[in-house]
Amino acid sequence: MKSLAQETAVLDNALTYAKNYIEGLANSKVNASATLDELRARFLSALPEDGTDACEVIDQLVKDASDGIVGSAGGRFFAYVIGGALPASVAADWLTSVWDQNAAMHASSPAEGVIEEVCGAWLKDVLHLPASASFALTTGSQMAHVVALAAARHALLARVGWDVEKRGLRGAPEVRILTSDQYHGSLERALRILGLGRDALVRLESNEQGKLPFDLLQATLDQKPDVLTVVVLQAGDLNTGVFDNYRELIALAHSRHAWVHIDGAFGLWTAASDVHRYLVEGIDDADSWVTDGHKWLNVPYDCGYVFVADRDAHFGSVSHKESYLARVDSARDPIDWNAEWSRRGRSVATYAALKQLGRSGVADLINRTCRFAGQLVDRIGALDGGEVVWRSEINQGLVRFLDPRPGAGSADHDARTDAVISAVTASGEAFFGGTTWRGQRCMRISVCNWRTTSDDVERTVAAVAQAISSCRG
Repeated sequence: MKSLAQETAVLDNALTYAKNYIEGLANSKVNASATLDELRARFLSALPEDGTDACEVIDQLVKDASDGIVGSAGGRFFAYVIGGALPASVAADWLTSVWDQNAAMHASSPAEGVIEEVCGAWLKDVLHLPASASFALTTGSQMAHVVALAAARHALLARVGWDVEKRGLRGAPEVRILTSDQYHGSLERALRILGLGRDALVRLESNEQGKLPFDLLQATLDQKPDVLTVVVLQAGDLNTGVFDNYRELIALAHSRHAWVHIDGAFGLWTAASDVHRYLVEGIDDADSWVTDGHKWLNVPYDCGYVFVADRDAHFGSVSHKESYLARVDSARDPIDWNAEWSRRGRSVATYAALKQLGRSGVADLINRTCRFAGQLVDRIGALDGGEVVWRSEINQGLVRFLDPRPGAGSADHDARTDAVISAVTASGEAFFGGTTWRGQRCMRISVCNWRTTSDDVERTVAAVAQAISSCRG
């Protein structure tokens, strides 16, 4: 009983720290104040010869890490595209760790296997994707791309009689990937992992709206009509939130026998919104789709989703059989749809988040954060020296800050933009990231946290105004 008491005591200890952290999020600084050297000095040590009491381990861990934690779980973090974590999803994630199941097989975790089945059905429903599509839960969109493009590779090469799972890519017919020059780097990494390589990626110049032009795609497809092709379309560009024109582009690609893959890391969630669903009209005609749960759905890291219209191609590209793996008739085994073997039951947090929010709650989350993003872009852009570079229709936006000195040029404006971003971050009131878009430095504004409120918008605008003033001085 002593060991059981110790085990529950450390969980109680962690719970206390977690509650204190959550209660302090609204007023704590968003930035991490500890330096790299300070953190290394605290953590870098020889592995102790003898063990340490579990509660003492947690006490020391929290003490050493506390000022090295970025407040991305709070409502004033607007860098990258990082959601918070809904209460039900956090609690479910804790239980997932306590249950400690290997969710690769139904036999090793029956409940989590069924929960994942339900998650797949709910996700396809709320995202308005074909109910017949297969799915998998991954670590994020990076691995979701790998799974989807593995299915695409399997299907395209099978058309010409090449069994890529058996023969590999040595001597295989060419496979190319066409996408706009606004693609995300995770696509390129997926191609490297799959052995297709960077040279398979053909970058097509986007138009003034940041979209893939129909005429350019058509000409490129027709230039090499016999080459096996994947067309990758964007659902929410990382910087601008731009969406491609799906109905006409997908029809064009399919008329040339290409596979259409949708990178919807966060933008695919607009399908859940009655206000923004028009942005993804026709997207359900694609062949595969990816999105993240740890972004707009606000589940804990790490969690991504992949959906594939061709179930046979999906299964054929990643499934695996071993004599010692116990199969249950009619059960769905996640290992057959995922690139991972041993894996945690990340569907549990997704299930909890969707059940906490419901259909209307997901829509409200999307609509609310889009509204706050628009307010931040407009109001920050209207500050002295501010300039709106791009106001998207969703939760992304770009602003920059102009150097007021006479004769200031582009490089000066870039430097001032970076200086304002740094000053805001150093204040701890809000956290933004910078990006270079079409040759100019900008502050990226991304809002997808369920905790963000109107008060957070007010505090953030005031913090940026103060940062502009301090940079002027």
